[in-house]
Amino acid sequence: MIIEKADLNCADEIAVIESKVFKSNRSVNSIRRFLSDENNEIYIAKTDEKTVGYGSLNVILDEGYIIDIAVLEEYRRQKIATRILQEIIECAKRKSLKFLTLEVRESNKAAILLYSKFGFCKAGERKNYYSDPKENAILLTKTF
Repeated sequence: MIIEKADLNCADEIAVIESKVFKSNRSVNSIRRFLSDENNEIYIAKTDEKTVGYGSLNVILDEGYIIDIAVLEEYRRQKIATRILQEIIECAKRKSLKFLTLEVRESNKAAILLYSKFGFCKAGERKNYYSDPKENAILLTKTF
């Protein structure tokens, strides 16, 4: 498996993963716009030349916001999300960010455990943040 920075040519593959993993997802054009913005980065995971996961990061000044980390279901439990998160953390360090933050469904115990292993701590909660089903979001932050 390799982790690499995505470019505009990866937008279709990212959109396919997003449509399979998330109920609400962005269009290919939206992903291209995201990738075109110098403040955004997406890292993709490839296995046997197939893109099987991605993680997206938005940088505002010295702050980092993890937008998504997604892995196709049939490739989960292979440390792919871990590798993507490690790359995002390395990117944050290269950019001298003060922190990384994200929201996660409070029921997503696997993701919360993963982020906790990398030093993310609960910084707050957003009531009824998610819909379908309605659920609170846990805010997790890692400071550098």
